[in-house]
Amino acid sequence: MKIVLYTQRVEIVEHYGERRDCADQHIPLFLEKCGFLPVALPNISSIAKEMVHQLKPAGIVLTGGNSLVRYGGEAFERDEMEHSLLKLAFEQNLPVFGFCRGMQVILDHFNCKLENVKDHVAVRHVIQGKLGTFEVNSYHNQACFDAGPSLDVLARTHDGVIEAVAAKQKKVLAVMWHPEREPKFLRKDIQLIQDLFRKEDK
Repeated sequence: MKIVLYTQRVEIVEHYGERRDCADQHIPLFLEKCGFLPVALPNISSIAKEMVHQLKPAGIVLTGGNSLVRYGGEAFERDEMEHSLLKLAFEQNLPVFGFCRGMQVILDHFNCKLENVKDHVAVRHVIQGKLGTFEVNSYHNQACFDAGPSLDVLARTHDGVIEAVAAKQKKVLAVMWHPEREPKFLRKDIQLIQDLFRKEDK
């Protein structure tokens, strides 16, 4: 199995004076279902970049959790690490998949503005676009309505929120829903990962 690296959220535990990296166990289970060996990245830029160099992954997954600092979040080390990781991935032509916050990081990298939205947390809604028409879960308070010239919009909700994008000049795909939070992992989500990370094998 080829390795896929995935990022983790930052949990601040004030009682212990700790900033902990953590991730839902369903994330590695989902990536394993996609046919890859999942390896978690720490929110330390130098170590994360060295892991990319040493492990030579098939791709990188930017996961959910934590708002970006500029939009009220507190995980400054994660912002720094994921932006540096994106830059490295682009330099090395590595595929990147982002979901929820991961998509927001990608949008931010391409200078796309996020706005506060209502009725997008713990709900399901229908999206439409180049990926087709289907229902997805939703767990986000910020969203983008204008992706700009560098990104191709693949799906939107009825209220105009962008739900999926692809970078026009990079191997980047991002969605706003959480594939790991489905009661049963969906074939369409698995296929998105496989198509992106296995392009080099074709």
